[in-house]
Amino acid sequence: MDLSNHTTVSEFLITGFPNLEKSRFPIFTLVLIMYTLTVIGNMVIVFITRYENSLNTPMYFFLGNFSLLEICFTSVTAPTILVDLIREKNVVSFKNCLTQIYFFHALGGIECLLLAAMAYDRYVAVRSPLRYNTIMNSVVYHQLATWSWVTGLVLPLIPTILISQLNYCGSNVVDHFFCDILPLLRLVCNRTQLNEMLSFFICSFLLVGSFTITVASYAAILITVLGIRSSDGRKKAFSTFASHLTVVGIYYGTMMFIYVRPTRNLSFNMDQLVAVFYCLVTPLLNPIIYSLRNKEVKEALKKVLCRKQEGLN
Repeated sequence: MDLSNHTTVSEFLITGFPNLEKSRFPIFTLVLIMYTLTVIGNMVIVFITRYENSLNTPMYFFLGNFSLLEICFTSVTAPTILVDLIREKNVVSFKNCLTQIYFFHALGGIECLLLAAMAYDRYVAVRSPLRYNTIMNSVVYHQLATWSWVTGLVLPLIPTILISQLNYCGSNVVDHFFCDILPLLRLVCNRTQLNEMLSFFICSFLLVGSFTITVASYAAILITVLGIRSSDGRKKAFSTFASHLTVVGIYYGTMMFIYVRPTRNLSFNMDQLVAVFYCLVTPLLNPIIYSLRNKEVKEALKKVLCRKQEGLN
């Protein structure tokens, strides 16, 4: 390893799931199925929101961005999990480990910001329906999406660079199923308070800030929904509202459990279990909850399939 990195290790050994030796094959199969369905489901959403004119609205523009993000996000960790399950030793180079840390946190940050943008979009649609097209014009929603991606990609750069400069000595075993900041800090020889505080601050800024905007938007939507006189309209609105809150609750709950808390004396076995949810389960549920249960998306998908069938005939 280059001495400029100030490290005595050139690679890390990912422990993966050491307690699941007898269940590796069925778990590998399950993870592979989940990953495949996640990629296919989200690719379908990206495709139809991009090429179906009836879905050319801000809400579906955000959903298309969100689905593309989910493909990237789950692809950062799912292949590593699959390798962990088929290899006795999963060795990752120092540079590849840092690359995984960067993209994991960058894409996670983008997801937080996109969730906030999507919540704000629904807030405007419900609270100001007559002014919706004026407020959420093409310039505004493109800027919201662009800033979400740019901000998410920039913020993790400094923590990743600082981590690359730390002294890693002794053990090179990462007690996790992928490279992450907190497990890596346990292997550092020198003091890590600056890195821990910086990681805590950035994660808190993204998670708490975007979570506040998201909750405030949905709270305002809830107040409006409760004012609907029609029981059928209120029931329909609550169904969509509850589905969106389910995704938001799972994602933010798991992320805050791991990152927005003190970093000492952590239970990494519990962290691994929680991490599985936001790495595999949430990206799989999102296209179902946000899109495939949506009547407009179903109709658009039928149109696309019908046109394809006609083309084949």
